[in-house]
Amino acid sequence: MGETIAVADSSGYLATPEKGAGPALIVITEPGRAEHGQRVCDLLATEGFTALAPELRNGETAGDLAAAIELLKPHPAVRGQGIGVIGFSTGSGLALWLAAHRPDDVAAVAAYYGVVPDTPEPPDWSRLTAAVQGHYGEADPAAPPEAVAELESALGGAGVTVEMFTYPGAGAGFFDDTQPDAHVEDAARQAWIRTLEFLRKHLG
Repeated sequence: MGETIAVADSSGYLATPEKGAGPALIVITEPGRAEHGQRVCDLLATEGFTALAPELRNGETAGDLAAAIELLKPHPAVRGQGIGVIGFSTGSGLALWLAAHRPDDVAAVAAYYGVVPDTPEPPDWSRLTAAVQGHYGEADPAAPPEAVAELESALGGAGVTVEMFTYPGAGAGFFDDTQPDAHVEDAARQAWIRTLEFLRKHLG
């Protein structure tokens, strides 16, 4: 369904709907999880979206994400208003970062089991205009419920439209069916239904 394409000086995996065009999405996975990113893009294409998983290079991440946006905006397989971003694990923080730095382009962020990494200066969430939906495993030590609540409070306090969901019995990677030891089918199914509803609402 998808294909590997050039994204500026890097590459990426692009999946498009079988017929017509769809709202644009960027899929960001953690390093080494390219297969998972491709599977998510294919799933999104079957739901009518045009999804791109860019290959992110060390030291070039910001440029690679900007190139992904610039590729999608005029693409003939894209329709709707704004671009959505789905991030998994470390990609979750990158998705929020991208939305804050490209507020005119990013309209929705779905964050899966990842928190924003510690930085010398806290993010300026007031720049973020995208709606945010988060999906977290209750048993994830890297994103415990108190950290998720803190992020939700920070986003809400900055005026961001945000909703967070926590899934009992799930940990990091619960959505990734390429990792059998981490995948939790019921939690993944529920999170996916919510994600699709959220993206359709905000991307049109």
